[in-house]
Amino acid sequence: MDAPSNRIRAGDQDRERVATRLQEASGEGRLTLGEAEDRLAAAYAATYVDELSVLTRDLPEPTPPRPSRFPVPLRVHAVVVAVLSALLIARFAVSGAEFFWPVFPLFWLGVSLVAHAAVRARGRVVPY
Repeated sequence: MDAPSNRIRAGDQDRERVATRLQEASGEGRLTLGEAEDRLAAAYAATYVDELSVLTRDLPEPTPPRPSRFPVPLRVHAVVVAVLSALLIARFAVSGAEFFWPVFPLFWLGVSLVAHAAVRARGRVVPY
């Protein structure tokens, strides 16, 4: 039996991560179709992690995606506020009231949106 090696064996997640990076590099035009195919075949055939690192050594590190300034929950909240505001204003226009009564609910809808944005900006919210 051979002596134990100090090399770390590659797992399926390691191979998939490298394959994804190679596909992205091919899509960016950094690798030709032939190079991408050869490297993908080598990635799926790799046994050790150091064999995988050789395949992406000449590629730049992927840039992490920038977090959205307006995450989905905040955008949904803004859409709800906009729809409710439009409905309140339409109701006012139809009612023929002399006093613009939607100003009070519109104010509180705006406050709720600003408070939501402030809480998310502080980072004290569980990401969903």
